[in-house]
Amino acid sequence: MSNSSFPTEFLLLPFADTRELQLLHFALFLGIYLAALLGNGLILTAIACDHRLHTTMYFFLLNLALIDLGTITTTVPKAMANSLWDITAISYTGCAAQVFFFFFFLSAEFYLLTIMAYDRYIAICKPLHYGTVMASRTCANIAAAAWGITFLYAVLHTDNTFSFPLCQVNALDQFFCEIPQILRLSCSDAYLREFGPIAVSAVLASGCFVFLVLSYVQIFRAVLRIPSQQGRHKAFSTCLPHLAVVSLFISSGTFAYLKPPSMSSSSLNLVLAVLYSVVPPAVNPLIYSMRNQELKDAMWKVMTGVFQKQ
Repeated sequence: MSNSSFPTEFLLLPFADTRELQLLHFALFLGIYLAALLGNGLILTAIACDHRLHTTMYFFLLNLALIDLGTITTTVPKAMANSLWDITAISYTGCAAQVFFFFFFLSAEFYLLTIMAYDRYIAICKPLHYGTVMASRTCANIAAAAWGITFLYAVLHTDNTFSFPLCQVNALDQFFCEIPQILRLSCSDAYLREFGPIAVSAVLASGCFVFLVLSYVQIFRAVLRIPSQQGRHKAFSTCLPHLAVVSLFISSGTFAYLKPPSMSSSSLNLVLAVLYSVVPPAVNPLIYSMRNQELKDAMWKVMTGVFQKQ
Protein backbone atom coordinates (compact mmCIF):
# COMPACT_ATOMS: atom_id res chain seq x y z
CA MET A 1 0.00 0.00 0.00
CA SER A 2 1.36 3.36 -0.92
CA ASN A 3 1.69 6.21 1.53
CA SER A 4 -1.27 8.53 2.10
CA SER A 5 -3.71 6.05 0.61
CA PHE A 6 -7.19 4.90 1.51
CA PRO A 7 -7.85 1.16 1.28
CA THR A 8 -10.88 -0.37 -0.38
CA GLU A 9 -11.13 -2.91 2.44
CA PHE A 10 -9.72 -3.87 5.83
CA LEU A 11 -8.62 -7.28 7.07
CA LEU A 12 -10.03 -8.32 10.45
CA LEU A 13 -8.24 -10.56 12.92
CA PRO A 14 -9.57 -14.14 12.84
CA PHE A 15 -10.31 -15.92 16.10
CA ALA A 16 -8.51 -19.08 15.00
CA ASP A 17 -6.39 -20.48 12.18
CA THR A 18 -7.86 -23.98 12.00
CA ARG A 19 -11.22 -24.65 10.36
CA GLU A 20 -12.54 -26.61 13.36
CA LEU A 21 -11.88 -23.73 15.77
CA GLN A 22 -13.42 -21.24 13.34
CA LEU A 23 -16.63 -23.29 13.26
CA LEU A 24 -16.52 -23.53 17.07
CA HIS A 25 -16.22 -19.76 17.25
CA PHE A 26 -19.17 -19.43 14.87
CA ALA A 27 -21.31 -21.73 17.02
CA LEU A 28 -20.31 -19.92 20.24
CA PHE A 29 -21.09 -16.48 18.84
CA LEU A 30 -24.34 -17.76 17.34
CA GLY A 31 -25.45 -19.00 20.76
CA ILE A 32 -24.52 -15.70 22.42
CA TYR A 33 -26.24 -13.68 19.70
CA LEU A 34 -29.44 -15.71 19.89
CA ALA A 35 -29.44 -15.39 23.69
CA ALA A 36 -29.08 -11.61 23.37
CA LEU A 37 -31.88 -11.42 20.80
CA LEU A 38 -34.17 -13.57 22.94
CA GLY A 39 -33.44 -11.83 26.26
CA ASN A 40 -33.60 -8.26 25.01
CA GLY A 41 -36.53 -9.06 22.72
CA LEU A 42 -38.48 -10.45 25.68
CA ILE A 43 -37.74 -7.35 27.73
CA LEU A 44 -38.86 -5.05 24.91
CA THR A 45 -42.07 -7.02 24.35
CA ALA A 46 -42.85 -7.39 28.06
CA ILE A 47 -42.41 -3.67 28.78
CA ALA A 48 -44.40 -2.65 25.71
CA CYS A 49 -47.31 -5.03 26.39
CA ASP A 50 -47.62 -4.93 30.19
CA HIS A 51 -49.17 -1.67 31.39
CA ARG A 52 -47.77 -2.28 34.90
CA LEU A 53 -44.29 -1.75 33.47
CA HIS A 54 -45.10 1.60 31.90
CA THR A 55 -42.98 3.44 34.47
CA THR A 56 -39.83 5.52 34.30
CA MET A 57 -37.49 2.72 35.39
CA TYR A 58 -38.78 0.33 32.74
CA PHE A 59 -38.80 3.07 30.10
CA PHE A 60 -35.04 3.42 30.55
CA LEU A 61 -34.66 -0.36 30.64
CA LEU A 62 -36.48 -0.56 27.30
CA ASN A 63 -33.99 1.93 25.86
CA LEU A 64 -31.11 -0.13 27.28
CA ALA A 65 -32.47 -3.28 25.61
CA LEU A 66 -32.61 -1.45 22.27
CA ILE A 67 -29.02 -0.28 22.71
CA ASP A 68 -27.83 -3.79 23.62
CA LEU A 69 -29.46 -5.22 20.51
CA GLY A 70 -27.79 -2.55 18.40
CA THR A 71 -24.37 -3.06 20.01
CA ILE A 72 -24.21 -6.81 19.52
CA THR A 73 -25.74 -6.67 16.03
CA THR A 74 -23.07 -4.22 14.90
CA THR A 75 -20.17 -6.64 15.45
CA VAL A 76 -21.25 -10.26 16.00
CA PRO A 77 -23.04 -11.12 12.71
CA LYS A 78 -20.02 -10.01 10.65
CA ALA A 79 -17.67 -11.97 12.93
CA MET A 80 -19.89 -15.06 12.56
CA ALA A 81 -19.96 -14.72 8.76
CA ASN A 82 -16.17 -14.39 8.64
CA SER A 83 -15.73 -17.55 10.72
CA LEU A 84 -18.33 -19.51 8.77
CA TRP A 85 -16.98 -18.62 5.33
CA ASP A 86 -13.30 -18.43 6.38
CA ILE A 87 -12.82 -14.81 5.32
CA THR A 88 -11.38 -11.75 7.06
CA ALA A 89 -12.19 -8.86 4.73
CA ILE A 90 -14.60 -6.03 5.43
CA SER A 91 -15.21 -3.21 2.96
CA TYR A 92 -14.12 0.35 3.68
CA THR A 93 -17.76 1.47 3.82
CA GLY A 94 -18.70 -1.47 6.01
CA CYS A 95 -15.85 -0.69 8.37
CA ALA A 96 -16.89 2.97 8.61
CA ALA A 97 -20.49 1.93 9.32
CA GLN A 98 -19.32 -0.50 11.99
CA VAL A 99 -17.22 2.18 13.68
CA PHE A 100 -20.11 4.65 13.63
CA PHE A 101 -22.77 2.29 15.03
CA PHE A 102 -20.46 0.69 17.58
CA PHE A 103 -19.34 4.04 18.99
CA PHE A 104 -22.93 5.31 18.87
CA PHE A 105 -24.44 2.39 20.79
CA LEU A 106 -21.53 2.06 23.23
CA SER A 107 -21.65 5.76 24.13
CA ALA A 108 -25.44 5.70 24.37
CA GLU A 109 -25.25 2.77 26.80
CA PHE A 110 -22.81 4.59 29.07
CA TYR A 111 -24.92 7.75 29.18
CA LEU A 112 -28.12 5.76 29.67
CA LEU A 113 -26.60 3.83 32.58
CA THR A 114 -25.74 7.20 34.13
CA ILE A 115 -29.33 8.39 33.68
CA MET A 116 -30.63 5.15 35.21
CA ALA A 117 -28.39 5.72 38.24
CA TYR A 118 -29.92 9.18 38.64
CA ASP A 119 -33.40 7.65 38.36
CA ARG A 120 -32.62 5.19 41.18
CA TYR A 121 -31.09 8.01 43.25
CA ILE A 122 -34.26 10.10 43.03
CA ALA A 123 -36.52 7.07 43.64
CA ILE A 124 -34.69 6.01 46.82
CA CYS A 125 -33.22 9.21 48.25
CA LYS A 126 -36.03 11.66 47.29
CA PRO A 127 -39.13 9.51 46.81
CA LEU A 128 -41.56 12.36 47.52
CA HIS A 129 -40.14 14.35 44.58
CA TYR A 130 -39.87 11.38 42.20
CA GLY A 131 -43.13 12.03 40.33
CA THR A 132 -42.17 15.65 39.73
CA VAL A 133 -38.48 15.24 38.90
CA MET A 134 -38.85 12.12 36.75
CA ALA A 135 -42.07 13.02 34.93
CA SER A 136 -42.83 11.17 31.71
CA ARG A 137 -42.09 14.14 29.46
CA THR A 138 -38.84 14.84 31.30
CA CYS A 139 -37.68 11.23 30.93
CA ALA A 140 -38.52 11.24 27.22
CA ASN A 141 -36.54 14.47 26.75
CA ILE A 142 -33.56 13.09 28.70
CA ALA A 143 -33.53 9.88 26.64
CA ALA A 144 -33.85 11.82 23.39
CA ALA A 145 -30.99 14.11 24.42
CA ALA A 146 -28.77 11.10 25.20
CA TRP A 147 -29.52 9.52 21.81
CA GLY A 148 -28.95 12.83 20.02
CA ILE A 149 -25.67 13.66 21.74
CA THR A 150 -24.21 10.20 21.14
CA PHE A 151 -25.27 10.37 17.48
CA LEU A 152 -23.32 13.62 17.05
CA TYR A 153 -20.31 12.12 18.86
CA ALA A 154 -20.42 9.06 16.62
CA VAL A 155 -20.52 11.23 13.49
CA LEU A 156 -17.62 13.35 14.79
CA HIS A 157 -15.38 10.42 15.72
CA THR A 158 -16.15 8.40 12.59
CA ASP A 159 -15.50 11.33 10.26
CA ASN A 160 -12.31 12.23 12.11
CA THR A 161 -11.02 8.63 12.18
CA PHE A 162 -11.54 8.00 8.47
CA SER A 163 -10.11 11.34 7.40
CA PHE A 164 -6.60 10.05 8.07
CA PRO A 165 -4.64 8.56 5.15
CA LEU A 166 -3.12 5.20 6.06
CA CYS A 167 0.62 4.80 6.02
CA GLN A 168 0.76 1.11 6.93
CA VAL A 169 -0.99 -2.14 6.02
CA ASN A 170 -4.77 -2.49 6.24
CA ALA A 171 -4.85 -5.41 8.71
CA LEU A 172 -6.66 -4.65 11.99
CA ASP A 173 -5.68 -6.40 15.21
CA GLN A 174 -9.32 -6.93 16.21
CA PHE A 175 -12.36 -8.95 15.09
CA PHE A 176 -14.29 -5.76 14.29
CA CYS A 177 -13.43 -2.22 13.20
CA GLU A 178 -12.33 -0.43 16.36
CA ILE A 179 -11.16 3.20 16.38
CA PRO A 180 -7.83 2.61 18.23
CA GLN A 181 -6.90 -0.19 15.82
CA ILE A 182 -7.61 2.01 12.79
CA LEU A 183 -5.60 4.89 14.23
CA ARG A 184 -2.62 2.56 14.59
CA LEU A 185 -2.61 2.20 10.80
CA SER A 186 -2.56 5.95 10.27
CA CYS A 187 0.34 8.35 10.04
CA SER A 188 2.21 9.45 13.14
CA ASP A 189 0.10 12.58 13.69
CA ALA A 190 -3.20 10.69 13.79
CA TYR A 191 -3.41 10.61 17.59
CA LEU A 192 -2.60 14.32 17.75
CA ARG A 193 -5.47 15.18 15.40
CA GLU A 194 -7.78 12.83 17.31
CA PHE A 195 -6.75 14.34 20.65
CA GLY A 196 -9.52 16.96 20.69
CA PRO A 197 -12.50 14.59 20.28
CA ILE A 198 -10.88 12.06 22.62
CA ALA A 199 -10.28 14.73 25.27
CA VAL A 200 -13.90 15.91 25.11
CA SER A 201 -15.16 12.33 25.38
CA ALA A 202 -12.80 11.59 28.25
CA VAL A 203 -13.99 14.63 30.22
CA LEU A 204 -17.65 13.73 29.71
CA ALA A 205 -17.04 10.06 30.52
CA SER A 206 -15.15 11.02 33.68
CA GLY A 207 -18.00 13.30 34.71
CA CYS A 208 -20.52 10.48 34.18
CA PHE A 209 -18.34 8.08 36.16
CA VAL A 210 -18.01 10.47 39.11
CA PHE A 211 -21.77 11.06 38.99
CA LEU A 212 -22.38 7.28 39.04
CA VAL A 213 -20.14 6.79 42.05
CA LEU A 214 -21.63 9.67 44.02
CA SER A 215 -25.18 8.54 43.17
CA TYR A 216 -24.57 5.03 44.48
CA VAL A 217 -22.83 6.29 47.60
CA GLN A 218 -25.96 8.28 48.40
CA ILE A 219 -28.22 5.37 47.41
CA PHE A 220 -26.49 2.86 49.70
CA ARG A 221 -26.45 5.32 52.58
CA ALA A 222 -30.21 5.82 52.17
CA VAL A 223 -30.92 2.08 51.80
CA LEU A 224 -28.98 1.20 54.95
CA ARG A 225 -31.12 3.69 56.90
CA ILE A 226 -34.36 1.93 55.89
CA PRO A 227 -35.65 0.31 59.10
CA SER A 228 -37.42 -2.74 57.67
CA GLN A 229 -35.56 -5.65 56.10
CA GLN A 230 -38.25 -5.99 53.44
CA GLY A 231 -37.80 -2.34 52.47
CA ARG A 232 -34.04 -2.73 52.18
CA HIS A 233 -34.48 -5.89 50.11
CA LYS A 234 -36.85 -4.14 47.70
CA ALA A 235 -34.48 -1.19 47.30
CA PHE A 236 -31.49 -3.42 46.71
CA SER A 237 -33.45 -5.50 44.19
CA THR A 238 -33.82 -2.44 41.96
CA CYS A 239 -30.27 -1.15 42.44
CA LEU A 240 -27.98 -4.19 42.47
CA PRO A 241 -28.81 -5.36 38.92
CA HIS A 242 -28.03 -1.90 37.56
CA LEU A 243 -24.83 -1.72 39.60
CA ALA A 244 -23.76 -5.14 38.30
CA VAL A 245 -24.34 -4.05 34.68
CA VAL A 246 -22.46 -0.79 35.24
CA SER A 247 -19.52 -2.59 36.88
CA LEU A 248 -19.20 -5.14 34.08
CA PHE A 249 -19.46 -2.52 31.36
CA ILE A 250 -17.07 0.04 32.87
CA SER A 251 -14.43 -2.36 34.20
CA SER A 252 -14.02 -4.32 30.96
CA GLY A 253 -14.21 -1.25 28.71
CA THR A 254 -11.81 0.80 30.83
CA PHE A 255 -9.22 -1.96 30.98
CA ALA A 256 -9.54 -2.58 27.23
CA TYR A 257 -8.78 1.04 26.34
CA LEU A 258 -6.47 2.08 29.19
CA LYS A 259 -4.35 -1.02 29.71
CA PRO A 260 -0.55 -0.50 29.53
CA PRO A 261 1.01 -1.02 26.08
CA SER A 262 3.22 -3.76 27.59
CA MET A 263 0.09 -5.84 28.22
CA SER A 264 -1.21 -5.49 24.67
CA SER A 265 -1.50 -8.69 22.63
CA SER A 266 -3.86 -9.98 19.97
CA SER A 267 -5.38 -12.64 22.22
CA LEU A 268 -5.87 -10.23 25.14
CA ASN A 269 -7.42 -7.61 22.83
CA LEU A 270 -9.87 -10.20 21.52
CA VAL A 271 -10.87 -11.35 25.01
CA LEU A 272 -11.36 -7.80 26.30
CA ALA A 273 -13.36 -6.81 23.22
CA VAL A 274 -15.68 -9.76 23.75
CA LEU A 275 -16.07 -8.84 27.44
CA TYR A 276 -17.13 -5.24 26.86
CA SER A 277 -18.94 -5.51 23.50
CA VAL A 278 -20.47 -9.02 23.32
CA VAL A 279 -21.02 -10.28 26.87
CA PRO A 280 -22.99 -7.31 28.36
CA PRO A 281 -25.79 -7.32 25.75
CA ALA A 282 -26.25 -11.05 26.31
CA VAL A 283 -26.20 -11.06 30.13
CA ASN A 284 -27.95 -7.74 30.85
CA PRO A 285 -31.46 -9.23 30.43
CA LEU A 286 -30.56 -12.04 32.83
CA ILE A 287 -29.12 -9.62 35.40
CA TYR A 288 -32.12 -7.29 35.31
CA SER A 289 -34.72 -10.06 35.46
CA MET A 290 -33.00 -12.17 38.12
CA ARG A 291 -34.15 -10.10 41.14
CA ASN A 292 -37.13 -8.35 39.52
CA GLN A 293 -40.30 -10.40 40.00
CA GLU A 294 -42.47 -7.95 38.05
CA LEU A 295 -40.26 -8.20 34.99
CA LYS A 296 -39.95 -11.99 35.27
CA ASP A 297 -43.72 -12.36 35.44
CA ALA A 298 -44.22 -10.12 32.40
CA MET A 299 -41.55 -11.98 30.40
CA TRP A 300 -43.10 -15.33 31.37
CA LYS A 301 -46.51 -14.11 30.17
CA VAL A 302 -44.97 -13.16 26.83
CA MET A 303 -43.33 -16.58 26.42
CA THR A 304 -46.41 -18.56 27.45
CA GLY A 305 -48.60 -16.39 25.21
CA VAL A 306 -46.39 -17.10 22.20
CA PHE A 307 -46.43 -20.86 22.84
CA GLN A 308 -50.19 -20.92 23.40
CA LYS A 309 -50.79 -19.21 20.06
CA GLN A 310 -48.69 -21.85 18.37
